[in-house]
Amino acid sequence: MLRKPTASFLSRSTLVCAALLLGAGCESTKPRAVSPTDGVPVSQNHPAEEQPPPGTPPTEATPPTSPTPAAPQKGHASSWQNARVGDRVVYAFSASRGGGRGNAETSAAAGMLSVEVSAVEGPWVWLTLAFTSDSGQPLELPRLAHKLTVPVRTDTSRTLEAPREGTQTTEQPTAAGRTWEAKRYLRDNRPVDGPLENRLYALDAGPLYLTNGLLDASTTMSGFGGAGSYQLTLTEFRQGAGGSGKAPGMEWPLGPGTYFDREIETDGTKSVLRTCLGAERGFVLRQETTLSASDKNAPPCQDFSQASGVPLEEVLLSFVWEGLDPKQWPPAIPNAAPPTRESLAAGAKQLSVLQVDSREGAEGVKQVGTRTFLANPWDKSADGLSQEARFSTLSDFLYRVTPKGKRESMGGSKLTGWGSWLP
Repeated sequence: MLRKPTASFLSRSTLVCAALLLGAGCESTKPRAVSPTDGVPVSQNHPAEEQPPPGTPPTEATPPTSPTPAAPQKGHASSWQNARVGDRVVYAFSASRGGGRGNAETSAAAGMLSVEVSAVEGPWVWLTLAFTSDSGQPLELPRLAHKLTVPVRTDTSRTLEAPREGTQTTEQPTAAGRTWEAKRYLRDNRPVDGPLENRLYALDAGPLYLTNGLLDASTTMSGFGGAGSYQLTLTEFRQGAGGSGKAPGMEWPLGPGTYFDREIETDGTKSVLRTCLGAERGFVLRQETTLSASDKNAPPCQDFSQASGVPLEEVLLSFVWEGLDPKQWPPAIPNAAPPTRESLAAGAKQLSVLQVDSREGAEGVKQVGTRTFLANPWDKSADGLSQEARFSTLSDFLYRVTPKGKRESMGGSKLTGWGSWLP
């Protein structure tokens, strides 16, 4: 039996985001201001009592029966092709979790997220992501503690689009000192224990091309999704002075530009699964391939034409939410013994890991789960490893324990190598 590995921010985003492009326009309403709390607008021109409660769609608006891609945003492709060093967007972020369904444990975080062009080396635009406190200091949250590198291609392997779903309203919000023609998408899945999703996009992305025109985004969890919310709100944008800049190192990649291999053992047979991560014009790409003998000798990740694509802003939004974890390292596992320090070979690398053994299976059935995690997720021995793999289990196996105490593998997976596929 192969236990399903913990989902990462990229794989979770991939489950809910398809590959279709963004918004179009319709007739404008009166100007509105972007709320810094939940992303639901409060009118500047009408009394507060005339507004619907936060999260309530306007009564006159009707959600579309199916997501329909609108016309591509003006100048989006050319913006990437004309990217300049110093192009930058900054968002205030906040996230809180817990306190629902009998869970008293809560966690929260807030600060600033910047996305900046640090180098341009056609056809590549190199982005640097940085999460900081409001005062610009590094955050203590492990996932958000370091600047991350994101190489983005300015051309595409295919048309990349994403449907925007929910009730649509056209607005003129003020954000980062400018009034924008924008469209809001409000999708309320709370009646079926899903989240409330609120997105506000500029119709002409212009200087916000790095995040596909995002002005404000929030997700409020409910039901089985747990209690909590997370949000991004635009506070600043800047157009750079130009120049080529210096491409940042790939020691700490978000993921694009890298790959990693895992050996999968199922029913006594083994295979190698390669995960390739890329980015093109504001989309993060993810593709998994089972390697054949010939694949192992070929250059990695040469074809992203079949990869799933998620808009960069959705990846960042999910990253804020997952940044609340872990509350402890290694993550808490039910019925687990205290972790022990071990060594794990992954290709040519020797990694210092923490091994956690836990009791598994039904009562009367002796099974042991063994998981390993990086002892220090940011150790230099893991340089170049994508964020997705860095904060996941490096190995995860389930064993049957015989009456004589011998362990027999029931399957699992382990990291066997990683690297960068960039030319």
